[in-house]
Amino acid sequence: MTSTVPAPVTRTAEGSALQAVLLDMDGTLVDTEGFWWDVEAEVFARLGHTLDDSWRHVVVGGPMTRSAGFLIEATGADITLAELTVLLNQGFEERIDRALPLMPGAARLLAELAAHEIPTALVSASHRRIIDRVLGSLGPQYFALTVAGDEVSRTKPHPDPYLFAAAGLGVDPVRCAVVEDTATGVAAAEAAGCHVVAVPSVAPITPADRRTVVTSLEEVDLAFLRGLITL
Repeated sequence: MTSTVPAPVTRTAEGSALQAVLLDMDGTLVDTEGFWWDVEAEVFARLGHTLDDSWRHVVVGGPMTRSAGFLIEATGADITLAELTVLLNQGFEERIDRALPLMPGAARLLAELAAHEIPTALVSASHRRIIDRVLGSLGPQYFALTVAGDEVSRTKPHPDPYLFAAAGLGVDPVRCAVVEDTATGVAAAEAAGCHVVAVPSVAPITPADRRTVVTSLEEVDLAFLRGLITL
């Protein structure tokens, strides 16, 4: 499965400036940020290295090339970036095949957006092979477009994934609400001009202009998202 760019979508609720909702995956819709760290720890343990728990905040939410590269450099492990990427993806797939817990409120929010025909995209730094496995549980019908980290020239924290998603949906990034859980994802969405709802999963995120912080997706519904876009 590859990312799909549909015909431009301009539907929006009458009286609302919200044009689309763009959602991160790991740690936002599915409770998997801890999975990645556990897999990284297991792989490096087999290589004879122990990961420092303080590194968790460095690797969370970013592209695999950055996270894996950092861990290789930090540990001095004798493994190439390409080899490590394969091992991490394999380990993660094994984890999600056993269990894939959704974040509280995720299923309800996706169903509400679909019921009101709000254009919605999944925008992740994870690779396509991972996204397609997760979509089986999330429900591919909820997303008009999905963007994987290995399908853009620059992934998060660069704005490219969110700009690509907005262009694919035919909407203005400024009129999109993005839901993210990490500082890396927030930086990408804000650089694209979107309003961000941050639901921190590992490290704290502070409120800022065009950035609203909540403790759970259970606090987020369509009325909440519409209220953020006040153009």
